[in-house]
Amino acid sequence: MTTTTTTHITGAFTSDGWDEEELSRTGDGTRLARTAVRNTYTGVIEAAGTHCAYTIVYRPDGTGSFTGHQQFDGTVGGRRGSFVVHESGTFDERGTVHCAFEVLPESGGGELAGLAGSGSYTAEHGVKAVPYRFEHTAG
Repeated sequence: MTTTTTTHITGAFTSDGWDEEELSRTGDGTRLARTAVRNTYTGVIEAAGTHCAYTIVYRPDGTGSFTGHQQFDGTVGGRRGSFVVHESGTFDERGTVHCAFEVLPESGGGELAGLAGSGSYTAEHGVKAVPYRFEHTAG
């Protein structure tokens, strides 16, 4: 019998780069953009230079929403491998981002094969190190 343990962990990440391309704009000013982002994670997730791809909707009132994927190559709880998360979130007119993410099933490789989990973060505009919460099980 295989035993899995759920671990509730926090950490932080910093942005290493943001490359955005506007795809379209409506007459009322709503914009659609595609963004490539790189981050570095510390804490239970140790990964430098993650790759993120987002689609973002900017509303004329300064709010918006996004969805995308982030690929990690590093360690989780000391176990080395890779995995992908699906992310979705919103942001307000002050630039505060609220995001939830979930490990895509079967995306784990190496010692992270069978990894499952979810998490979230709130990023305040101008704060460099963004705290995250990650609850995961290792198969």
